[in-house]
Amino acid sequence: MMKEALQERTLPLLLHLFTAVTGMVDAVSYIGLGHIFTANMTGNIVLLGFAFAGVPGLSALRSLTALAAFLVGAVIGGRLATTLAPLSSKRWRMTAFGCEAALLLGSTLASIVSVPSDSTRLYAVIVLTGLAMGLRNATVRKIAQPDLTTTVLTLTVTGLAADSSFAGGSNPRWQRRVMSILCMLAGSVVGALLLRHSLALPLGVATAFTICGMVAFYGSPRLETGETPISGKVS
Repeated sequence: MMKEALQERTLPLLLHLFTAVTGMVDAVSYIGLGHIFTANMTGNIVLLGFAFAGVPGLSALRSLTALAAFLVGAVIGGRLATTLAPLSSKRWRMTAFGCEAALLLGSTLASIVSVPSDSTRLYAVIVLTGLAMGLRNATVRKIAQPDLTTTVLTLTVTGLAADSSFAGGSNPRWQRRVMSILCMLAGSVVGALLLRHSLALPLGVATAFTICGMVAFYGSPRLETGETPISGKVS
């Protein structure tokens, strides 16, 4: 029973870690890459609309690049889930989060490599972080843990209020919802503070967190069972 309880707690905790990573990535993209989002596509599309309307300081090209990279990353994530999850949920998750870590590492390196044009470096970071976040979103969507999307909090905040005792509800999973909000907030605060030193620093920390999460997934007893919400028990 204790082992089963530990298994049930492991995955949500790891997804909370990835939620904090999202906060850091959004801090980098919005503050450091010219007012775009590479993880939060709701915000990015709104900013794209503002850019089309001619709002100063916004770039439609940067927002479109982030959106395109995110979509490609999501396609890759969906393909990995379709191909690998029926064979082994452990292999699927390790591959998906390993790819995310590699893309974030690439964005870290791109932010410090000397190139002829600063715009080249900027777009490289946009593309790499967009790919990473699209892949992550597709993977987490397939994992399907309630209230743990790792990137979008609108429904989480809505559920927290609409299902509360004030609304006549029973406060289901309120701890998980509050933790998601706090993790995103903490990640964005840390990302913004680290950006004061360099663009590479928050990206490097986000990469390290993702690798730690990947290692934890590898050692999680839950993964050894091969159980996944989309494929049932697999070998």
